[in-house]
Amino acid sequence: MEFTPAESETLLSILQWRRDVRHFRRDPVDEALLDQLRATMDRAPSVGNARPWRVLRVQSPSLRAEVRANFQRCNDQAAKLYTGDKHAEYLALKLAGLDAAPVQLAVFTEMDPAAGHGLGRQTLPEALRQSTAMAIFTLWLAARAQNLGLGMVSILDPAQIEALFAVPAGWEFSAYLCIGHPEFMDDTPLLHRAGWQENAATDWPIR
Repeated sequence: MEFTPAESETLLSILQWRRDVRHFRRDPVDEALLDQLRATMDRAPSVGNARPWRVLRVQSPSLRAEVRANFQRCNDQAAKLYTGDKHAEYLALKLAGLDAAPVQLAVFTEMDPAAGHGLGRQTLPEALRQSTAMAIFTLWLAARAQNLGLGMVSILDPAQIEALFAVPAGWEFSAYLCIGHPEFMDDTPLLHRAGWQENAATDWPIR
């Protein structure tokens, strides 16, 4: 099928308003909507059709508390990397939505999945991680299109998270996602509003 200019504009708008959300309302997300998001994630591109992403929905209060504690330890350590004004700016950032987000997902990559039969990853095993990243981004856009927010928590210790969830040996931690209704809508990235860093244009130099 061919998409209309209006549909193309809608996609650009979703991309513009796809923000890394850190401020969530505690309202639950409708389960039917979550089922729809799960099905949309299944449409993500995957190298060799390996589909290596593995997703755990984290509802246990004790597990959530452990993740929160892990984040706090890693965040305290990361803050030590900055000095002066940058240190103060870092401390002022709200870097996690762990306290309020009603839906939380731990995402892993299976590094030797049977699916795909090895196609497309013999010379670039990193393709498996890239496939998981594309699945996460597909979910991100789908959530935004449903007026939900998604935030990705990257300040976590991968080995400790893998141990916490007792995942199989071949699973590698990829991301911890928070999903819910955002406290406010904003098309400006948090790090831009906080003065942390602006975007630089992407060049396509000719060779």
